[in-house]
Order: sequence, then C-alpha cells, then structure tokens
Amino acid sequence: MNGRTLRVVELADGVAGQVCGRLFAGFGHTVTKCEPPGGDPTRTREPVDADGLSYTFATLNADKRGVQLDPESPDGQARLAELLATADILITDLGPGQAARAGLSPDHLRAAHPRLVVVAITTYGADDERSDSYGDSLLAESYGGLAAMVGEADRAPLTLGGEQAAHAAAFVGFYGAMLALRRPGGDVVDVALADVAAYIDWKSDIVYAATGLIPTRTGTSTGRWRTVRAADGWIGVIFTPEQWDAVVTLIGDPALDDPRLRGDKARFELMDEWWPAVERWAANRPKREIYRDAQRLGLPFGYCADLADLVADPQYLARSFVSDGAAALAPVTGLPWRFGSAPTLDDDAGGHVPEPRPVDGVEAAADRAPLDGVVVLDLGTITAGAATGRLLADYGATVIKIESMGRPDAFRVWPVPTAGDAEVIEESPLFESNNAGKFGITLDLKTEAGRAEMRRLVERADALIENFTVGVTRRLGIDFTRLIEVNPRLIYLSLSSQGQSGPESGTRSYGSSLDLLSGLASLTGYAGERPMWSSADINYPDQLVSLFGAGMIAYCLAQDLPGTYLDVSQRELVSWTLADRIIEHLAVGTVPEPAGNRRPGSTPHDVYRCAGDDQWIAVACHTDAERAALATLIGADALATEPAAWWERNHREADAALGSWTVRRTKQDCLRELTEAGVPSAPVQSARERAEDPHFRDRRVFIDEPRRQKGFPLRLLGYEPPPPSPAPQLGQHDPDLRDGRWPDAAAGTAARQVPAKVPSQRPGGAL
Repeated sequence: MNGRTLRVVELADGVAGQVCGRLFAGFGHTVTKCEPPGGDPTRTREPVDADGLSYTFATLNADKRGVQLDPESPDGQARLAELLATADILITDLGPGQAARAGLSPDHLRAAHPRLVVVAITTYGADDERSDSYGDSLLAESYGGLAAMVGEADRAPLTLGGEQAAHAAAFVGFYGAMLALRRPGGDVVDVALADVAAYIDWKSDIVYAATGLIPTRTGTSTGRWRTVRAADGWIGVIFTPEQWDAVVTLIGDPALDDPRLRGDKARFELMDEWWPAVERWAANRPKREIYRDAQRLGLPFGYCADLADLVADPQYLARSFVSDGAAALAPVTGLPWRFGSAPTLDDDAGGHVPEPRPVDGVEAAADRAPLDGVVVLDLGTITAGAATGRLLADYGATVIKIESMGRPDAFRVWPVPTAGDAEVIEESPLFESNNAGKFGITLDLKTEAGRAEMRRLVERADALIENFTVGVTRRLGIDFTRLIEVNPRLIYLSLSSQGQSGPESGTRSYGSSLDLLSGLASLTGYAGERPMWSSADINYPDQLVSLFGAGMIAYCLAQDLPGTYLDVSQRELVSWTLADRIIEHLAVGTVPEPAGNRRPGSTPHDVYRCAGDDQWIAVACHTDAERAALATLIGADALATEPAAWWERNHREADAALGSWTVRRTKQDCLRELTEAGVPSAPVQSARERAEDPHFRDRRVFIDEPRRQKGFPLRLLGYEPPPPSPAPQLGQHDPDLRDGRWPDAAAGTAARQVPAKVPSQRPGGAL
C-alpha cells in the first residue's frame, strides 16, 4: 500500500487518548508515548500479568515507543518541544488549566508548530475547566445521558461494559485527525467524551423534541425483546412483527399459535401469557443451538457470548481475529495491522529524527471543508451505513444516497421510540438525522439499466459505503471485485454484522444481537446478574461502527490509499473495545461477568440515588486524596485515611455511606458539594436535561435546523460545519444525477419537491 508514515506524539493517561494513539500504532505509524517519570500509573493497575504489567496498559500501548518526561518541568517541556517539532500529530487529554501550565494550549501549539495537528480528547471539551478534573466513561456516559438509557427501568443506570465512551471518542479523534490532515496547515480537533456519549444517544434527543416524552431504560427482562436463560447461558429473543410466524415455528408451543397473537399490538398487550412459553423452551436448549436454529429461520437472535466463547468462536477463528491461543484483534480487514509489545520504561525514543515532511492534502483556502471534492456513494440503510455517510457529508463530501423506489431506506417510515403503535404518516424524524446533507437517487439494481447507472456513478466516485447482508452486493453485481474494474481508485467500505467471510458471515442481526454476540453484554449489567444490552433505542454497535467507518474512509483519503477494500465486522469492532479483557482471558483464563458500574483502579465508582424520581449522581474516585475528600464531605471521617485496597475490599460499606448522603440531597446539591470538595462526579442526565443544558447546544451535539436532529461529535478549531441541508426526498435528485450533473450543494436548502410515495417498511419497534 501507499501512504506515508505519520509521526504521532501521545501525551495522554486516559483510555481515550491511548486508544487513539493505538489506532495509529496499529496501522504502522510511529507513536511516541510520553509517560511521567516513573511510568504511567496504568502500568501497574490490576489485573496484571506475570511480570506485573497491566493487561490494559499492554493492550492500549502495543507497538508504541516510549519516553519519560514531565510536561510542566523545563527539561520536560524542552524534550516535548523537540518531539513536536518533527511530529505530524499530537494526541493530548490535558484540560485547559493543565495545558496552560505546560505551555500546550491550542493557541500556543498552533503558534509554535504551525503544521501540527492537535487532537485534544477530554471529558467535557478542551476549553471547559471541568476537563481539568479526572473523567472516564462512567462520568461521560452519565453527563452525556447514555447511562440513563442502559439498565432496567426501576433500577440504577448503567455504564456500558469496558470503557465504551472512551473508545468511541478515540474513533472520533482519529476521524478528526484525518480531517485536519486534509486542511492546509493542520487544525485542532476538540473531542469531548460527554459529547460523544450524547451523540451516540441521539435518538433520545429526537424523541424528546418530537413527543415531549423522556426516553428511559427498558432493560432486557421486559418488553418486546428480552434475554432469557438457555441451558448454558443467555439468549436474546429479537424479532420484527413480520417475523412472528418464524418465532412460532421455532418455539413450537401452542401458546404462541393463539389467533389473538396475530397482531403486534395484541402480542404486546398479552406478553405475560406467551413469554413463559418462550422461557420454558429456551431453558432446556444450549444457547448456540438456539442461535443457529433461529438464524436458519431468518430470525436475528443473538446469544450472550462471554470471553471464553469469543476466543473459541468459529467465526473469529476463521477470520483470524483470534487464532492458536493468541490474539490478532484487528478492528478492520483490508489495512495492515500490527499487534506487538508495549514500550518498557527502559525504552528511549530519542535519537535523530528527520525534519517533518509537508502534510499531503488539499491545498485550498483555510475555510474550505476538509472533504470538499470527495464523492461518496451511500448505499447504507437505517443507521450503520447511513450514519457513516452523514459524518462524511458534514465535513464537505458530496454524498449520494442510493435507494430503490420499491425498497427505500426503512428509516424513512420508522416510528420514533415511545410512539407506541401509532402508524407513521410523515417521514420519520429519525431518517433526517442520518441523511441530512446528502443528495438522493433511486436505482433498480436488479435491472441492467440500474446497474449501468450505478457504474456511471462509480466512475466519478471516491468511496462507497454499504451495510447490506453479506452476499447482496455480489448478487446485485456491485461488489468490490466488479466495481474496482470500473474505478480502480474506489475506496469500498463494507459494514456487515460479522464480516464478509467466515461460517457465520451471512447471519442477520440488529444492534441488540451484536451487543450479545460481541461480548459487550457479558460485561454490562448489575453485578452477578443477567447480561444487559445497550437497548434497541440506542443500538450501540451501529453507532460505534459509523464513527469508525467514517474514520477509515477519511484515513484512506488522507493517506492516498485508493482501491482499498475495507471489511469491518460490527461484532469484531465492539469486541476490539474489550481487547484488554480478551488478552487477560487468553493469559490466565479469567471470564469476567457483569460488575455494575465498578471498574478496576477506581473506588467508589458508581451511580448513587439522589432526592427525587429517578435522580442519580455518578462518582468516580481514583486517588487517595479524592477518597479522603469524599469521606470528609459525607461525614465518614474514619474512612479518610483508609488506603485504596480497603475501599476496594469494603466497597459495599463505602457505597452505603455515600448513598445515604446523596439520597438526602438533590442532584444539583450533590454535584455542587462534590465538585467543591474536589471529588470527580457528574449528574446522570435525561434527554430533557440534556436539551436544557447549554453545553450540548453550544457545542452543536444536536442542532435545530430545521428541526431537532443529530449534530456533530467533534469540533475543529478552524472549520465549523454549516447546518446540513435537509435529507433528500426519495428520488429527489434523479433528473440531475441521471444526466450526469452533480446538484449544487446550495440547492439542498431550497424547497423540496412533492415526495414520492414511500412503500410501507414499518417495523414493530425502534432500532
């Protein structure tokens, strides 16, 4: 492959910054990790390997070089300046106060290193003083509102297993870095974990704005979709209304063949009568057998794979995601990927480093969009593919959404969550969020005329996105092998459930299926209880893969890697966020279970009920000083001198003391007092509270042009995306595109034509 080796400096001790650096290192770039004297504290955080090295540190920092320096000391600043003088990219997670003390504020960096790309990944934003305090995925997912949507309705909110907000923010930072590389002179990329968490939960913003109802947790024990016990674990029972007959065939119990259950509304009202039959049936069968039989009937069931299941999974073995007791753990197929060792404290990244080469990219005016001139063909549907196209359109790409008049994107008529069984009369507001800023054409790819039209579009395109079931593109004659003959420079991105190869590549899934199959659900949930998915109202795997997919296309563009086929398995990508736990399992056989909101190296680390209905505050202490301040604040002075190990062993006692303090106070009072005491904390916000919080509006995480829709997950210092044009009506730009004329972007703001009638694609629930 072509492309040049980028020089990346990483000055980050949080997970997000380290994951972002890991992506660059994995793709073969030179990443120099700056650690404090004595090493990053994560090096020795439990669990550790036989040599005392943390599995988390080893995984996040594989293939990086190391250097020790203090960015606030004169010697450390001088050494860092040497590294930055020859660097292309700096990844940092310093808050504004920390950055100012180290001389690393964005303004200072831009003045001292004019062509440097700065990726600042913080909890609340590079200019928000709250980012000077400790922050992690729990705090970000709480403040961003994601935690309010995960868990059972009558129980505490949950953070997703692992460090999901941090990984998602790392993907956003990587995408932003590629955008900045295409801007003359580079740029500053400002990514906030809380913004990314809110962006992932964008559907709640739409629902609240459209209905006034506040979405909340739905769990896995009630509702249309549930997890039930199998003989050897858990199975997710997931189906659309149109698949009810297949469910009846699979279960084979007369209770499900009741004529009263023919309608979706009636089934919902009578759930207590027929779900016990499903539970009895599943209890006597192995989970993989249920999964296999359901998939044969086209049902998107998923079984809860724990880490032991993953490393022995036939699909993962066939694709070499894991193999021979080792792990390759590559998040994408089609680009070279490395998985080596982490730097030791004896490593030294010194020596002669050549002068930086000019940044390749588009030479244009500073206000030009980073992806201006890039043409993307978007065959994506619902979320994963369509959201990837939206991200590219936001930053200047000409994105052409391709649909069939007879089978358009089902999101056009998708009911908003919590809208009950009301039929959708107008175009769904959910469709707008994933497709704003695009142009639209209808093609019948089952005809030769439609395929010929497709080839004409491909000739002028730079990239193509598709998330069809595996095999569809081949049957339609638009697979990579055939289209690369039409345009050898085409970047082709496939976002499938389990990848394009392997024995399970043709399976069907929704986001909730992938929560289970990826292993994420096995780590998400209340301690010692059933696995928990992200919910059908979030579909976390779909949201995550769109952030990664946009980054991969932008990477191939910035690195000049034409003719690249990118095969991204949504399941593997989510599993990749659990890489440290997978490596630990391979080394010592540990099979973790749900642990609620607790995380190694941080205690207390949970959400606590406050006064009022469903009011919660998240607290995450990771130093003795923070725990001492907390103990003093809540009147538990005897705990102030206890070491971290005591807090870990006696976390129930500590949680009880903290919970008895928070429950007597409002969430706002808890936040104020904890903040004044220097204890890291964040309110668990609902969609209503998020809508009223100026932070998210000011940072354009959601926008209201022309109505509430998804905004942007990052900010560029030198480029502000304009409000996107409305999503195209079905076939809106057919005349222009069929005549070979690219529509003027300004035309997108004009009045829409009368929409074509959209055939009903109404599903039975939100995805």
